[in-house]
Amino acid sequence: MNWKWVVSILGACLVVPGGPALAGAIKGKVAVPRARSLANMVVYVEKAAGEFPPAKEHATMDQKNLTFVPHVLPVVAGSTVDFLNSDQVLHNVFTPDKCANKFNLGTWPKGEMRSMKFDKLGCSPVLLCNVHPEMEAFVVVLQNPYFAVTDKSGLFAIPGVPEGKYALRVWNRKFLEGSWEVTVPKEGAVTAELKPKM
Repeated sequence: MNWKWVVSILGACLVVPGGPALAGAIKGKVAVPRARSLANMVVYVEKAAGEFPPAKEHATMDQKNLTFVPHVLPVVAGSTVDFLNSDQVLHNVFTPDKCANKFNLGTWPKGEMRSMKFDKLGCSPVLLCNVHPEMEAFVVVLQNPYFAVTDKSGLFAIPGVPEGKYALRVWNRKFLEGSWEVTVPKEGAVTAELKPKM
């Protein structure tokens, strides 16, 4: 099934009178007809000027109630992710994807942690547990920190984006990606409604 992506961009200025200058922001909604849930889509600025080293504090993905939490984890390229086990049972984390070197962190008990560095830009490996085959999650490796994960209604907000024009993209596991140009104001927000259409 082929999808054609269209977008309508609505400018909105959110200024706090008398307050300090606000960073620009991108907010909006991804809409997919007949979708049961619009959660766990990553909306992100495809490319931004400058260098973006990974955060000193590691990103974290837990294994809790036989589920990866969060289900989708966007990170800047070069980031290290700590994988925790909060369950009473043994867990494992591995991926069959070549872009993440088909790693397998082994199996470990509650309270322990394993770590993995994700440095290949554009990689979005599926994460699995060979002890519990129903478990599944994704890490999405991006160029910059201007991203957000949608909630179940498809809503998202990306704060702190510098003024300028950007290509906005959506990552998801079921639908084709789209690309939309947005202009972020010096202060306030631009609102983007992303609508797939057959």
